[in-house]
Amino acid sequence: MTDNYPFHEKQYLGRDYNFISIRMVMAIFCFAAYYWTENRERNGDLLLLVGCAILFISVMMLFVLHFRTIVNNKSVILNGLWTTRLVKIDLNSIVKVENTKYSNYLLNNPVYNLHRNGTIRFYAGGKDAVKLTDRDGLVYVIGTQRALELYNAIQQEMKK
Repeated sequence: MTDNYPFHEKQYLGRDYNFISIRMVMAIFCFAAYYWTENRERNGDLLLLVGCAILFISVMMLFVLHFRTIVNNKSVILNGLWTTRLVKIDLNSIVKVENTKYSNYLLNNPVYNLHRNGTIRFYAGGKDAVKLTDRDGLVYVIGTQRALELYNAIQQEMKK
């Protein structure tokens, strides 16, 4: 199915390295506090349970698909989680395509179809993004881990 598209990428919710490391530090803290707790009857068991829950949730989040990016038939299709709407960006109305950095911040929350200050953002992980500007001045920022491939696929589809 993915062979038919010039570009196809799946971005998962739990695969951002910054948030993985934050969750692992929290789990290690819980296990270390469990080890040093003197009264393990009540407090220690809770720390062990919370540490195991953090690890379990982290593993489960690795398999949760946040959104899928597809470039096909002169359009960019963004399909999100279960109840989100399909976003289809027509490349005929795109005036400018840029390969940029997603944000200056170290940690960025995953977003899907976030409208803010005339921009619409899509992000799950990575540091790079492709910025699309349409005729109306609306800016789409699509965060991706393969920005150069997405940029080239969009350029090739616009030339067709």
